[in-house]
Amino acid sequence: MIRKTKLAPGEFYHIYSRGNSKQKIFLKPADYRRFVRLLFLCNTRKQILLRDIPPHKTFKFDREETIVDIGCYCLMPNHIHLVMREKVDGGISLFMKKLLTAYSMYFNTINKRTGVLFEGRFKSKHASNDNYLKYLYAYVHLNPVKLTDSKWKEFGLQDFRKTKDHLANYQYSSYLDYLGGDREEKSILNVESFPEYFSEKRSFDDLINFWLTQRTVLDEEMI
Repeated sequence: MIRKTKLAPGEFYHIYSRGNSKQKIFLKPADYRRFVRLLFLCNTRKQILLRDIPPHKTFKFDREETIVDIGCYCLMPNHIHLVMREKVDGGISLFMKKLLTAYSMYFNTINKRTGVLFEGRFKSKHASNDNYLKYLYAYVHLNPVKLTDSKWKEFGLQDFRKTKDHLANYQYSSYLDYLGGDREEKSILNVESFPEYFSEKRSFDDLINFWLTQRTVLDEEMI
């Protein structure tokens, strides 16, 4: 099957995938943590066995040369979002194959299930201009708002401060890394390969606040 969006080295893409029939792909905190580890460890051509790498050494592991550049990510109960740069020819496809296969094997084993976990091939959309690429940092990081305020895009936020607190406590995205947090998961990101939109923490926070208070957010089907 030919992909509609051709993935070309040096270009930026919004990559997303969801559970088959919109089923949940994360059932407990350990599932999210497993996927976060895989985001780091699958970014290499090396063959890696997770059982050989203790969790506390994950982000110190020498992957050698990475195959994609990751700008940001967010994990939701039944889907994932990533913004990536195709670093080498075929890099994103190889990375996503390793990532989704490794996680599916883990999920099926731990839950004693068989069958497909993710819905078909991962989806991709080319971030063909600067405005759209910058917008994606807000779109991806604001996904968790739906967990506490499902109609915020239609009717506006119910509680701005509560929403910001929720985002600041959501561990399964790169939001905290852009707020200036010092955590080991920041090693997943390759921010130097992306435009310098957020040289200051305030620049990122301003972007988030702007899109939180807008009623004209792009429709998800366009993303």
